Amino acid sequence: MTTTRSSAELIHAESAVLAHNYHPLPVVVARAEGVWVEDVEGRRYLDMLAGYSALNFGHRHPALIEAAHRQLDRLTLTSRAFHHELLAGFAEELAALTGLEMTLPMNTGAEAVESAVKVARKWAYEVKGVPRDRATIVVAEDNFHGRTTTIVGFSTDPVARDGFGPFTPGFRVVPYNDLPALREAVDETTAAVLLEPVQGEAGVVIPDEGYLAGVREATRAAGALFIADEIQSGLGRTGTTLAVEHEGVRPDAVLLGKALGGGIVPVSAVVATREVLGVLRPGEHGSTFGGNPLAAAVGSAVVALLRTGEYQRRAAGLGAVLRDGLAALVGRGVTGFRCRGLWAGVDVDPAIGTGREIGERLLAEGVLVKDTHGSTIRLAPPLTITPEELAWALGRLAAVLER
Repeated sequence: MTTTRSSAELIHAESAVLAHNYHPLPVVVARAEGVWVEDVEGRRYLDMLAGYSALNFGHRHPALIEAAHRQLDRLTLTSRAFHHELLAGFAEELAALTGLEMTLPMNTGAEAVESAVKVARKWAYEVKGVPRDRATIVVAEDNFHGRTTTIVGFSTDPVARDGFGPFTPGFRVVPYNDLPALREAVDETTAAVLLEPVQGEAGVVIPDEGYLAGVREATRAAGALFIADEIQSGLGRTGTTLAVEHEGVRPDAVLLGKALGGGIVPVSAVVATREVLGVLRPGEHGSTFGGNPLAAAVGSAVVALLRTGEYQRRAAGLGAVLRDGLAALVGRGVTGFRCRGLWAGVDVDPAIGTGREIGERLLAEGVLVKDTHGSTIRLAPPLTITPEELAWALGRLAAVLER
């Protein structure tokens, strides 16, 4: 459906009929291709957010669109009441890509996290022997794992948390990147440690070298699971298939989403060892749309793109370009940054503006980014971006900061 209403008219219309759970930048996107989007007036913008990594392969990647079109003409949904011909292949391919054994397909990232919480608790009771209803899960401060009531209950962000209690018990919150605190929190009741290998919403916070390996060692010593939330960091974003690979770590379970749906359909998954996912029995967990034929077709096409290693190599190589470009801006409006692959959190001098204000100024320059806390913005372009496009975006950022 196309519209004759202007951007301003559409934004005004939204405010009357949509819940105000987001505060978008004032742009109304109508079309997109690759790394570029176009608004209803025909203005073009370089997408440097990529749907919080949901668009790792760019908008409307031909192989992903073709897979979706092909499946739309055959079968889109059976529910899990019946089998369908694509599910086994999708699960096998995803397990092989991650080096794990079994897949639990879901839809959204939050569903993958909630599913992992349930599985970890059941594993604790049936395998580890934790007394019933006493299992604990250790999480990190400044985490972002989703928006359900259980998940925001162990968030330390007051905007995400305040006003939504009472909260689910059973979580212990420790500082991120603090191994002594994590080791102290882990005990005989610990079912799992649930962490983001890179904290995205917090501003692309990268832990010290050795932290993830230390988490793996601590969980093994305590007979607990290590669950890596790779919903934003995984599937090529950091220059490797999974961000935990930077330390050669293999968790017991990996949570995937966002890019797994290719920017076309919501697809998420818990991918884990057989011991972990083997605790689920029929009727104990489910999802009508989880692993549906359309999701499996697109998800398999995503895995096929990653199997070649091309996108991981692009993220690593262009990540160096991004890092060098940001380093040149330190002292020229940038006070600091963190970069891993094609993913960066950029701290702007608060005297220049808030993250929101920087985002609005970049919008006027034809670049789409998103702020996080304070004066920090996030850069996460599609992995298909060219060096020239990346340099252009960095040039626009430099121009905004100099003004």
